[in-house]
Amino acid sequence: MTSDGIAAESSGATRERYIDVVRRLTAAQKPAARSAPAYSRFVNRRIGRYLAAWAYRAGLSPNAVTAISAVWTFVAIALLIVLPPSWGQGIAVAVLLLIGYAFDSADGQVSRLQGTSSPAGEWLDHMVDATKVSTMPLALAIGFYRFDVVPTLWLLVPIAFAIVSAVLFFGMILTEQLRRRTAGSVPLATEQPGRPSWMRALAVLPMDYGVLCLSFVLLGAVPVFVVVYTLIAAATTLFLLLAAAKWFRELRSWSPDTSATTQKGDL
Repeated sequence: MTSDGIAAESSGATRERYIDVVRRLTAAQKPAARSAPAYSRFVNRRIGRYLAAWAYRAGLSPNAVTAISAVWTFVAIALLIVLPPSWGQGIAVAVLLLIGYAFDSADGQVSRLQGTSSPAGEWLDHMVDATKVSTMPLALAIGFYRFDVVPTLWLLVPIAFAIVSAVLFFGMILTEQLRRRTAGSVPLATEQPGRPSWMRALAVLPMDYGVLCLSFVLLGAVPVFVVVYTLIAAATTLFLLLAAAKWFRELRSWSPDTSATTQKGDL
């Protein structure tokens, strides 16, 4: 496409009505994975769609939207360290995290609208996600230690959660990459047989990142928050163990044929 064509396309994006952009996004929405939890699937994707339409009309690039998501998210994480637990702090942290999460959903949608999907953009998105899932529980542990609001032994919960979150994120990304190498014999998460259901979406709610964000509202009542957070951490750990076993079985069942041989270590 020529520079004049790009300029015309950009000009057209600014003239397109907001509601028309939203409708285009709705029609082009990627299918949700069968295991997609309720908040992420039914709430966050919708909010992200509205933000993506705004960003598209504003001429923002997908990487700029990723950067906006990172700013909201890491400001929230910083508040966990610098402010003592309170209702005000908890609400602020939850709102900031949820806005960051919505922009995280929006960047990919902007990319599809602009037709600018790239390995660099996907890399940036995953790097931000990998950083936040590890730093959030560690920031919580540091903040609780600084303000001495929980027994020291309990600090092992968010520290362990940081490890579980990092391993789960890596496992999900690596499993999808390896599934692609099987040339379709092991379906991707969005290609699993069967349709997404309300029952499944509700069953995995404890592992929903949106629910984790909402849990910080309870920081004004630390004993209640500690119970809820520990249950979320335990549920996520159980999910990781079950998912890891399932992923291993899927990949172990794949036998490459001579026509689809791939280079070892080529991801």
